Amino acid sequence: MIQIFQKSLPYADKTAIISEGQAYTFAELHQASANFAQLLLDESADLAEARVAFMVNPGFDYVRVQWGIWQAGGIVVPLCLSYPLPSLRYTIENSGASIIVVSPEFEETLTGLADELACRLIVLGKNDQAQTVKKLPDVVDSRGAMILYTSGTTNLPKGVVSTHGNLNAQISSLIEAWKWTTNDSTVCVLPLHHVHGVVNVVSCSLWAGASCTFMPNFSEKGIYELIETQKINVFMAVPTIYFKLITYWESLTTEKQIVLTNALAKLRLMISGSAALPVSVMERWKTISTHLLLERYGMTEIGMALSNPFEGPRVAGHVGYPLPGVSARLSEEGEIQIKGPTVFKEYWNKPDATAESFTEDGWFMTGDIAAVDEIGGYRILGRNSVDIIKSGGYKISALEIEEVLRQYPGISDCSVVGLPNDEWGELVAAAIVTKSPVDEKALSTWMREQMPAYKTPRKYAVLTELPRNAMGKVTKKDVVNLIQ
Repeated sequence: MIQIFQKSLPYADKTAIISEGQAYTFAELHQASANFAQLLLDESADLAEARVAFMVNPGFDYVRVQWGIWQAGGIVVPLCLSYPLPSLRYTIENSGASIIVVSPEFEETLTGLADELACRLIVLGKNDQAQTVKKLPDVVDSRGAMILYTSGTTNLPKGVVSTHGNLNAQISSLIEAWKWTTNDSTVCVLPLHHVHGVVNVVSCSLWAGASCTFMPNFSEKGIYELIETQKINVFMAVPTIYFKLITYWESLTTEKQIVLTNALAKLRLMISGSAALPVSVMERWKTISTHLLLERYGMTEIGMALSNPFEGPRVAGHVGYPLPGVSARLSEEGEIQIKGPTVFKEYWNKPDATAESFTEDGWFMTGDIAAVDEIGGYRILGRNSVDIIKSGGYKISALEIEEVLRQYPGISDCSVVGLPNDEWGELVAAAIVTKSPVDEKALSTWMREQMPAYKTPRKYAVLTELPRNAMGKVTKKDVVNLIQ
C-alpha cells in the first residue's frame, strides 16, 4: 500500500499546512521531509525500525520530522511537550530510542539525557542539515511505524506499536466514513502524542490532500475567527474544548452570537472524542452551532473503531457503529472486543501483556463496557477498571450517574468514582465542580428522585477543578486520591 508520505504526491501545489502564519504546500512538505530523512540516514542506509523520539512543536516541523523518520525506515516516538523530565526519560528509555529530535527550546531539557543514554541529538535549525544523498529505503506495510504510550492510569504506560499497515487502515477507514476530500480544511488544537491528534486530524487531512492549520496554544477567540472567516470546515476536539467554546460564546453580545452561529452552521463536520461527551454539552452545542456532534469511540491500540454516521441519525450518548474494515462484538460481560487491520501489532517489549490483551480467537479486549441497542448502535457504559463501580453486588455505570449530576443547578462538572469500602466493596462517590453553592442534602434527595438509590453517590466532594490529562480526559485515579 502507498504510505501517507506518498499518498499526497498528486497535490504538490496545494496548501498542506498552515503553521505560525505561514502556508506550506505539499511539495514543500515532501521536500523537507525527504531532506530530514537524508539527515537521519547519514550513517546508515536504512534506520531498520530504529526508534526516533521527538519533542517538536506542533506545525510544519512536527510533520516534516514525522514523515522524515518514516521515509528513513524508523519508528516515530512522539514526546509530550508538557511532560517533566522523569516522564520523558521513561518514554525514551522504554522505547530504546537511539535518536532524539527537538525544537530549539527543548534542547536544554534533553541534552543531558541524550548524552547519558548515548542518543544522537538533532536540534532543528542547528544541526539538521543532511550531508549526503542516499536512496531512501522501501517502507512496507509490515514495518513498525509508531509507538504511542498509553496513559498509564492503572500501571506504568505501555508502548503501543502500530505498523504502517495499521495506520493506513485507520486513516483510510476514517477517510471513507467521514467523507474527507481535498476541499476540506481543519485545525489541530490537540496534543500530538495521542492518536486523536496524530491520526484523526493531521494524518487524515494530509492523506486526503486537505489542509491543516496548527494552533499550538488553544484560543476560543482564535477558533471562532477561523470558523467565521471560513478557513476551516472540519473541526475535531475533546468535550472540554466544546465546553470552553460554549462558555466563550455565551459571554458575547447577541449580535456576535448570531454571526458565529451562522458561521458554525456552514461547517461540514464537527466531531467529539477521547472522552465521554456529556449529553448536556451535546444538546447545548446543537442550539449554538446547529450541529449534532458526531461522537466516536477509539483508543491507542485500535485507532477509531466505532462512529456515529456522517449521514443518518446520531444518538446522544451513543458512539455508533463499527467503522469500515472494523469488526466489533461484545463479550458475555459486555466488554467491547475489536478485530481487523486497524488493531496494533504489540505492546513494546511486553509479550505477556500483548498476549493477555487478546482472546484465544484473536479479538482485542478493550476493557470498555458497552450495551448495544436494537439497531446495533453502541453505548459506552464505562471503562471496566474505573467507570464500572461494583457496589453491593451491583455493577454501576459512573458515566450514567455523571449525566444526571450535570443536570443539577449549580453543578458545572463532575466525576463519579468508586472508593474502596469494606461493607459495599466500592462506595459510589462524586467529585463536583460548582458554579454556585450546592446544598449536599438537597442534592442527595434530588438524585434519589432521578435514579435508584443504590446508584446515587453516598459521598460528595467539591473541587475547584477536575484533574485531567493532556487530552482533557478526567484522570479518575487522581480523583479517588483527592476525595477518599
